[in-house]
Amino acid sequence: MTKLGYLVPTREQIMQEAHGTDELIRRAQFARDQGFDSLWVGDSLFARPRHDPLTLLAALAVATPGMELGTAILLQSLRNPVLLAQQLATIDQLSEGRLIVGVGIGADAPSIRAEFEAAGVPFEKRVGRLVESVNLCRALWRDEAVNWNGRWRLSDVQLAPKPFQEGGPKIWYASMVDAGVERAGKHFDGWFPIGPDAKTIERQQKLFKAAAADKPVNTAVYLTICVDDNPERAEQQIDEYLEHYYGMPASVLRGIQACVGGSAATVVNWMNEFVTAGADHLVLRVVGDYQRALRSVAEKWRR
Repeated sequence: MTKLGYLVPTREQIMQEAHGTDELIRRAQFARDQGFDSLWVGDSLFARPRHDPLTLLAALAVATPGMELGTAILLQSLRNPVLLAQQLATIDQLSEGRLIVGVGIGADAPSIRAEFEAAGVPFEKRVGRLVESVNLCRALWRDEAVNWNGRWRLSDVQLAPKPFQEGGPKIWYASMVDAGVERAGKHFDGWFPIGPDAKTIERQQKLFKAAAADKPVNTAVYLTICVDDNPERAEQQIDEYLEHYYGMPASVLRGIQACVGGSAATVVNWMNEFVTAGADHLVLRVVGDYQRALRSVAEKWRR
């Protein structure tokens, strides 16, 4: 059965001037209690400030036993891959193999470019940088001794600890352009789109599977939902949320992100469209009353 994930609202907490982590842990544990399969955290420095995803995942590994944990989405290129490989291996050990690493290159926007500049990383050629970074992490997780001559230079080094999962955690790639979807199939363990609708996912799923050939892969879709028996009110809440979160018109954002508001039955029926399109995992970003949404969606999903 397709798995359900919950996006822990790190960005939303900061937007409310709530810098602590207790509420984030409580929300994660509530999702676990409703039977959700996984927890996810986003990543940003300045564009959309939030808690550091890797530090928070380490805490969630202990606070929510049994749940898969992942990044949605990690800007891997901002980080030195040797240090990152050690951090991810440690989290994979803490979670006893429950880690999934969702990665992306970041949008070409002034705020994202500023993050790269602040981190001392060139923004150009970030696709190649990401692919090499992932391959280097995998080599450090897999091999006893690593020699590397590329953007990074290593001579006969050995990483410890090794991850709990043999060969390291699965790495899923986020993209909605056809070239990126094919890249996900060729170089990664999964594809992690954000929308905009099930028909688009179904079409691109064929590209992804063809590029992956016979390799086992996963498709996870990032969905934004609002559960409210008044569908107009629910959709309005989503529009207000999107505009506040991104500072862009909701009409533009809905053209690139999958969103729905309405009753729990309406939301679950819509979610099933993505299952039919090929999703193995649905990651829910919740607008409005998160307890009502998680509880009611989980109840209907498991029937």
